[in-house]
Amino acid sequence: MKKLFILAIAAVALLTTSCEGFLEEENFGNPTIEDMMSNEANVVLLVGQAYAEVKWVHDHWGYWGVSSLTADECVCPTRTPGEHWADGGYWKNLNTHNWNAFGDAFKNIWNSTISGAVLCNKLIQTLDDYQENMSTEIYLQYRGELEVMRSYYYYLLFDCFGRIPYLESFEDVTEPLMEPEIVWSHLVACLERNAPNLPAVNDATRATNYGRVTQGMAYSLLARLYLNAESYGCTTDNIKFPEGCEVKIASTNDFYTNAVRCCDMVINSGSYSIEENFFDNFKILNENSRENIFVIVEDGNAKFDMRYNGSMANKMRMVHLSLHYCHQTTWNMIEKPWNGFAARPSFMALYDGKDVRGAGEAYGTDTLGTKGTQQFGWFIGPVTDKDGNVLKDENGDLAIVTKDIEETLTEATWNDGARFWKYEVDKAKKYDWAENDYVLMRYADVLWMKEEAILRGGQGTSGFNTPDFERLKKRAFAYEPNGLAAYNAAYPDVLTLDKILDERGREFAWECIRRRDLIRFGKFEEVQYVDAKQPYRQWFPIPFSVIEKAKRDEQGNPIWTQNEGY
Repeated sequence: MKKLFILAIAAVALLTTSCEGFLEEENFGNPTIEDMMSNEANVVLLVGQAYAEVKWVHDHWGYWGVSSLTADECVCPTRTPGEHWADGGYWKNLNTHNWNAFGDAFKNIWNSTISGAVLCNKLIQTLDDYQENMSTEIYLQYRGELEVMRSYYYYLLFDCFGRIPYLESFEDVTEPLMEPEIVWSHLVACLERNAPNLPAVNDATRATNYGRVTQGMAYSLLARLYLNAESYGCTTDNIKFPEGCEVKIASTNDFYTNAVRCCDMVINSGSYSIEENFFDNFKILNENSRENIFVIVEDGNAKFDMRYNGSMANKMRMVHLSLHYCHQTTWNMIEKPWNGFAARPSFMALYDGKDVRGAGEAYGTDTLGTKGTQQFGWFIGPVTDKDGNVLKDENGDLAIVTKDIEETLTEATWNDGARFWKYEVDKAKKYDWAENDYVLMRYADVLWMKEEAILRGGQGTSGFNTPDFERLKKRAFAYEPNGLAAYNAAYPDVLTLDKILDERGREFAWECIRRRDLIRFGKFEEVQYVDAKQPYRQWFPIPFSVIEKAKRDEQGNPIWTQNEGY
């Protein structure tokens, strides 16, 4: 089913190119663009182009990289011998919060998300131009899909920089950057307006809507925005919804009540459920997961697309980034892992030793390593050959991965740090790169957002004792005779704010939400290894190259200015 979505995107270039020709050339019996736009299948192809820029989101030189490396869930130390991953201190600066406006990732995020938003606006204009050729229902659905996808691109940009150039029309104008609380207001208004017009997924339509914006995705994103409103600097006094938006925020608690409402829209839709097996969401062929709400559709054998050497690429590379070089031999991998990114030791301390989402030390993983037969979220232990002998790296050192990491982050060994492993590894050499679709939004997140929003003052009924939540807890201790009892014993009284933060870390590691979680809980400056603790670093700097190229006013001053502190 994922291949249908990929083909739809690939076909759009042909459709749009043909449309331009139809406008200029004499017609000798070929369908006109009016005819084409009256066919829903062609509209689907046109709108599918909006997803072209989402492929960059999960790259370490993009949004995922800065979201994870600045949080407690991820670290990339310089490994010796050889100064692997030194890169002029770039990764260490992200790990310790000493970044500046010259970081490549910031430029990549700015350019790719703006490109995605502009493309959505262009496609919206096309739909508007040919609105009369389609039914009102079709027009509203696909215009809504484009507006929500545009909102997602802007959400990524906004989450990083706060002040952004927000536009809802396809035009070349440069206005002063919109302040965070105003951006938030526009995003919320757009999503509230369009969510009801989008399809609610069911078993009959799940494949058709796979990898696309749906009603569940829109309400999940809305819930994130409401839950994080205060962390974005929003108050009852400074938000300003555009005309026509009926959302009312009379008190701080209203942010959280609205978050509960949006979560309930997803929960009550019946579109999603918690998978019995945690790892089913991250299998090589994970498109049948009923828990995953929004994903980046991968094709492990498609052309490797890199914008420039050392920059973003279109492949999900997290497992390759993290696993030890020697894992290639053990697990028969086509691409040799890069032995870079790992978990900070403080993050691994959040997991009970029997939690399958952790490293599973209670089951002897530190001595079994690759000889173990159970799946865990993180890898530790020896990397062995087919006969069980511990492999040696090219320095002659035994490949035995530990959770510990050298404190300065500049002299780590090749074995330091637990390795990310919750996405299934292709051990059959079927795919050049990861075929697993990268999960951007999961139903489990919706359940936890609702509980947190209620604890923060939102009005609603807790679902903590529902079957979905029991399944969440039970599967985390899937190797125990009574998983639910084991969870409750390991994580008692989890339904408090601080413990919800810990549980969100365990459940959603490397899923692009940890940085914002830490900011929302006031813990961002407390991350292990961080020594730059200025509050202004909760926003990233606007890329220097962007400021330099920004248009200037009549007095010669740049219209776009840098974020405070940079």
